[in-house]
Order: sequence, then C-alpha cells, then structure tokens
Amino acid sequence: MTKKRVVVVDDSYFSIVLIKDILEKNGFEVVGQASSLEEVISVVSDSKPDIVTMDVTMPDTDGFQCTKEVHKIDKNIKVIMISAMMDEEMLKKAKEHNVDAYVQKPIDEDNLILAINRIMEDKEQFKTFQNLYLPVFKEAFADALNKMTKTIPNFIDEHLSNDLLKSKGISVVVGIIGKYSGRMILDMSIETATILSSKALRRETNNSNEVMAVIGEFTNIVSGNACSILNRQNKVLGLRVSPPSIFSGDSLTVSSVKFKTFLVKINTDFGEMVLNIGFSDGDAQWM
Repeated sequence: MTKKRVVVVDDSYFSIVLIKDILEKNGFEVVGQASSLEEVISVVSDSKPDIVTMDVTMPDTDGFQCTKEVHKIDKNIKVIMISAMMDEEMLKKAKEHNVDAYVQKPIDEDNLILAINRIMEDKEQFKTFQNLYLPVFKEAFADALNKMTKTIPNFIDEHLSNDLLKSKGISVVVGIIGKYSGRMILDMSIETATILSSKALRRETNNSNEVMAVIGEFTNIVSGNACSILNRQNKVLGLRVSPPSIFSGDSLTVSSVKFKTFLVKINTDFGEMVLNIGFSDGDAQWM
C-alpha cells in the first residue's frame, strides 16, 4: 500500500518534530512542513499531500485561513486541525471551513492516528460496513428479547428502502454518531408494546408511562449492544448512541432520510415489530 503523504503546519518546532515522529513511526510519509500562510501555499502546491495537519494559531495567519488556501489548491486534501484550544465555537468554525478532524494538544499518538485512519477510510470500507451492521443489529435484538422475555424472534423480511415509515402506534428513535452517522428505529403497536412490557416486568403494567419506559430501554439496549459489538470489531468506528426518543399516535409517520435504510419485519410472541436501521458515510463525529 502506498504511504499517505502528509504536510505538517505549525509555528512550534517542538510540535512539528513530535507530529513528524508520530506519523513516520506509524507508516506515513511527511513530505513537508510550514509555519506561515506563504509557506503553506508553497509547500502544499509543490508536495501534493493527502493530509495536512494544521495548527490554529500562527504569527501572520490562522489555521482556518490556511485550510481555505489548502482546499483552493486541492479540495480533496484532508485537513486535521491540532490545537490546544478546543471548544464549541472552535469546532463550529472548523466544520464551517471543512476541517475533517480536530485533535487537542498535548498530542496523544493513539488519538492522532485514530483520527487520521477515520478520515482516510474510503468508500470500499463503507461498503464493507454496510454488509456488516445489519446482522449485528438483528443479533442484538434477538439477544435482548431473549434475555428480557425468554422468547425468540422470527425475522421474516428485510429490504433496503428510503420510504416514509408508517408507524403501527409507537416508534422509538435512536440517533447514532461516530465514523458513520445513522439511526435505529423500533416500531410496534401499542398492544404489542404493552404485552412485551408486561413480560419484561413479569407483571401487568400500571400505566402507559411504564410501557414507554420499558420499550425505550429495550430499544436503548438493542442499539447500544449492537454498536458495542461493531466497535469491538473495528475501533475506528467509535459508534455512540443518543438517548431514545419515543413517539406514539394513531397516524404517526417517521420521516425518511437521504440515505437508504434496512427495514426488517419481525414476528414475536407479542406481535409484529419493525426494525429500521441505516447509516450514512457523512457527518462523522470528530475525536
């Protein structure tokens, strides 16, 4: 495999040496360094790197202006911003300037290399992930249902779709962030949710709040366990789930997303349920 070419931009000689040593130790080729806007334009134009590590603060400019100039030369160059400062305002500004990753000083070798590996994954690797995640989420669903209710689900149909999801009565939505962003939805009728909740609680439910709480936690367990399995298989993914959002109603429709998702119909002892899961290769969460 051809070594990825990197230009290091920083006004600190110590930082340049440290970053250069880390990169070369991990198989990257450092093809240049710069500490001013003029040097950035010259070195990047001449060396044509795959990656630029970019300091934020420099004497005559800043990393954001330098990033803009780098992308004028080649919009495909990946920029990793490295700075002692890291707050919401800085991250927002970095995203607005199309920075691909953000690593805080003092530089940790593992964090830097992990950030680089994340942004350099290509479309083929995303295709591999697309073939991997659905069986894992189905396994997590079956395992959680079995442990909570001592029953086994039957997966009867699955297909890719980007259509609107018409709810059976209750939809639980979990957002997922990491190398790839996505969502998982678990949908079922109120009757199915009530019976499942009673089985999980080992008693009759007292009210609808209990039902919602059980279904929300069940969905959280499925999504969290699935993401944990995927992260163990590939630590670059760094998948994390948001707290579940629960929606209910007679004419509930869940909006579609720009990317296709898997729609899986599941027969259970409590009624039919639908698992909807999908990921996009954009909007990755930074380190």
